[in-house]
Amino acid sequence: MGRNLKAGYQQHSGFGLSVFSDDELYAIHCATLDVLNNCGINVYGKEAQDIFDGAGAAVDSKSNTVKIPPYMVEDAIRSAPATLLLAGRNPKNDFIMEANRVGFTNFGEGVSIIDLYTKEHRSTLKKDTGDVARVCDALESIDVHERSVAAHDVVAAVAPVHHADAIMTNTSKHFFQGVGNLENLRYVVEMCAAVAGGKDKLRERPIFSCITCPVSPLQLIAESTELIIECARLGIPINILSMALAGATAPVTLAGTLVTHNAEVLGGIVLSQLTCKGAPVIYGSSTTMMDLKYTTTPVGCPELGMINAAVAKLAQYYLLPSWVAGG
Repeated sequence: MGRNLKAGYQQHSGFGLSVFSDDELYAIHCATLDVLNNCGINVYGKEAQDIFDGAGAAVDSKSNTVKIPPYMVEDAIRSAPATLLLAGRNPKNDFIMEANRVGFTNFGEGVSIIDLYTKEHRSTLKKDTGDVARVCDALESIDVHERSVAAHDVVAAVAPVHHADAIMTNTSKHFFQGVGNLENLRYVVEMCAAVAGGKDKLRERPIFSCITCPVSPLQLIAESTELIIECARLGIPINILSMALAGATAPVTLAGTLVTHNAEVLGGIVLSQLTCKGAPVIYGSSTTMMDLKYTTTPVGCPELGMINAAVAKLAQYYLLPSWVAGG
């Protein structure tokens, strides 16, 4: 079971980074509550809208706008677990997400590679998905595995099911993966349950976590809301990961982008907790900025590091486990 070094731990010796004061974090929180309460977010899917409506949010089904009152947001933050077990197929690879602990994963998703043997530049295949999972399984510095490359030799609509098959047969570590839609999630859960020894065992020791992304700005599309609801009911951790772009799908200022990002992720967390209080959920981010000259998304830019350091600090402020992109 992994309990890694602590990051951002306040002490009188060593090196650290203080991104915000508590007062500044509170100001961001208040601005986010204002957005969710007065502007609202677009929520698609009748079941999700019904869940919000039943809890007391203001739902406009014609515009798909849901306005979430502050007390509902703060109740969800309190009920979401601060500590998560990310179980591995082999218990020695269990990883605990908890306050200030920092772990590492590989990144995804690559769409082409230089073939190791032929040196050909080609599209990635299902076999590559499994091969990279096997490499990550052997690397002690990788705590959990994220689906790394896409399988272009299978039907795209069910590619996530093939990814899960390739990953589970090649790693004994916990793995994260987007599944695209509810049907694929149910297939992947059935596969994971078969490996774990049943759905009850999978709930006790989840070997898989789902990833879903809000659509910036301020939208939870039907595919996302369905996954959030189903994962909450099954006890499967879900990483609600915003990929907002400062200057494109979010305000050009980093502060404005952070508020937008926070509203999107907290909106998903509220839905998760309204579905099942205490459901395992992760505060996620791959938010960066748009290069306005070249209209590209530079994931190695300083702004990505700045935004995600701020996101990690916000998650700590909320006592929520986080998953953020590195700079």
